[in-house]
Amino acid sequence: MIRLALLDMYDGEQGLGIPNILAILDRYSQIQVDRYEVRNKCEVPGLEYDLYLSSGGPGSPLEGDGLWDRAYYNLMDRLWQHNERSDQKKYAFFICHSFQMIANHLGLAALVLRNKESFGVYPVHMTEEGEKERIFQGLSNPFDIADFRKWQVIEKNEKRLENLHCKILALEKIRDHVPLERAIMAMRFSEEWIGTQFHPEADPAGMKYHFSKEDKKQVFIQKRGEEKYLQDIAKLDDKDGLIKTYKTILPSWLNASIEKINLQRKLEEIIHD
Repeated sequence: MIRLALLDMYDGEQGLGIPNILAILDRYSQIQVDRYEVRNKCEVPGLEYDLYLSSGGPGSPLEGDGLWDRAYYNLMDRLWQHNERSDQKKYAFFICHSFQMIANHLGLAALVLRNKESFGVYPVHMTEEGEKERIFQGLSNPFDIADFRKWQVIEKNEKRLENLHCKILALEKIRDHVPLERAIMAMRFSEEWIGTQFHPEADPAGMKYHFSKEDKKQVFIQKRGEEKYLQDIAKLDDKDGLIKTYKTILPSWLNASIEKINLQRKLEEIIHD
């Protein structure tokens, strides 16, 4: 059995993120999932898991209460140190809020408020490293993402990226008419850690149902306008759009991680025989 710690960063807020993640994980009978409510209950696991999946969440990624955030960062530091010392690697995926927190914690780039909230379905562009990234295989370049951000990771620290051997995998959509730096939308932090500043767990069918509710529809229209709302609802039916992202990224990460863990275990069995 492979053990996965789901780090719920939603601070008790009900939304689509955790149910979507659990629906994907439910397809893997070989994975035991334990959920930890990090921000509202200060629940943080130890190093006993093989996989760590850290979710998106509301609010500022720069703020904590001095308890849960210290515990969270302590866990991340211990995981990083473990992977530097041990052949039994621990694999982690960071989504949106968690991606922003860990990129900032590692000093890889600046973390700032956006001029305008990103809200809806957008294209992102792979870098050269992204085109070689296993978990992106099968996606077009650019590909569609679900993006809901008030914050952004920008202004990469080249020296720090080089020192830690981090790779930028995707950048925000190209906006020739906007004189602003494009945000870093996906990064491989190490051989074992990877993350996206968007929501790879976003299920187009679930999003369509969610934003078809009158109250959610009006929130969308207030933020982005009716034209953008109608465009995004139409995009959710595109068979080559967001559905491919949903079916590709997290499942590919899980499959690759399971493959590596099983290989590690087989090698250990051979060594101990």
